[in-house]
Amino acid sequence: MNKFLLVTTGITGAIVLSLSHQANAADIAAGEQIFNANCAACHAGGNNAIIPDKTLKKDVLEAYSMNSIDAITTQVTNGKGAMPAFGGRLEAEDIDNVANYVLSQAEQGW
Repeated sequence: MNKFLLVTTGITGAIVLSLSHQANAADIAAGEQIFNANCAACHAGGNNAIIPDKTLKKDVLEAYSMNSIDAITTQVTNGKGAMPAFGGRLEAEDIDNVANYVLSQAEQGW
């Protein structure tokens, strides 16, 4: 009985992890679409058309402490400097998806 329970728990855990990985991949894809529609005009390819030194490249995100989901979602939601706030235009889930996409792209070197 204990062996059956252990095997069942293991299989259930594997399924949950698999589904969460698939959801994460879907979030990245959704983030890419939202980024392309709302952010790419200034940030295409991880660049910055307004302030060229503040790109979305990994080293720059790290230098400005913008290398976390929380930091990116805060800036996208509230805006800062020349960057407009998107909190009134995008849902929180959409902003989170964009943040995940940006970090994913930064890790891959854009």
